[in-house]
Amino acid sequence: MTSKVKNTIIMILILIAIVVGGGLFNYVFLKGKIADREAKVKDLKLFQLDTEALELQLVSLKTKVVQLDSILENRKYNIPFNLPQSDFFDFVNRVSFSFSPDSYVNIEYNDMEVGSNFNIYHYTLNGIAEFNDLNNLIYAIEESKLLKKISSVSISNNVKVDTDGTPHYLVNYNFKVVVYFSNDDRFFVKSYKENSLVPNPVYDIFYPLIRNEIPPNKDGLLDVQSASLLALIPDGAFLADANGNTYLLWEGDKVYLGYLTNINYQTNEVSFVLNKGGIIESVTLKLDKEKKQSK
Repeated sequence: MTSKVKNTIIMILILIAIVVGGGLFNYVFLKGKIADREAKVKDLKLFQLDTEALELQLVSLKTKVVQLDSILENRKYNIPFNLPQSDFFDFVNRVSFSFSPDSYVNIEYNDMEVGSNFNIYHYTLNGIAEFNDLNNLIYAIEESKLLKKISSVSISNNVKVDTDGTPHYLVNYNFKVVVYFSNDDRFFVKSYKENSLVPNPVYDIFYPLIRNEIPPNKDGLLDVQSASLLALIPDGAFLADANGNTYLLWEGDKVYLGYLTNINYQTNEVSFVLNKGGIIESVTLKLDKEKKQSK
């Protein structure tokens, strides 16, 4: 075999090796990458928009965001995003700022519960308060825009008597509060309006119907129990108490523990209604006999 034939065979083999190698490289090694690039190019072509179209799309998305925020804002309750522990302390301080001097609240942070959709702070509140103050506190917690709930309550009555003898009917309380928050801000509204936290007036269920404590006569009103009727004048009555103090009263005027309800010029007598610790009495003072009669 001549050298020319040998060289020709070698060149053919090299050519075949190049063709086979190139085929393997293109159709085996690069096949997945080419398909991936083609898919990406196809996706990009689908979203290929001009500037004007993108601006219109942005306006539409902003409108939808505003609508969603409006829906969330109009919900009665919202679960806040990344709420700090101190937020509930600030909330209770704001609510209790206007409490009477006889009311106070202690706040204790217990722990945090991690859930699948949201987390929960646990707090304990305890103290002494007037019934209306306690009602305001409970209502504010339950009706707050940022979701809070009372999980358990323990209350009992408490009577405090000042040094001057004035009684205050208070409530001992202890309850657990859970405060909800989320790590996801999809459903949180940053600029929200707090719900109304002022409850309607309710009856004080801890105010006793019959009371042992009688409030002192701090205003110096007429004590009917020791009073006498001195004279009747047009539209009024002239009376005196046991200490010699005189009073000119008309119908409807306030006296110690009650009111003057009637002046009878025909029988020369005046009538009072007194509330003695929940026991209602009618007392009549007569001019002619200068003594009291109780009914």
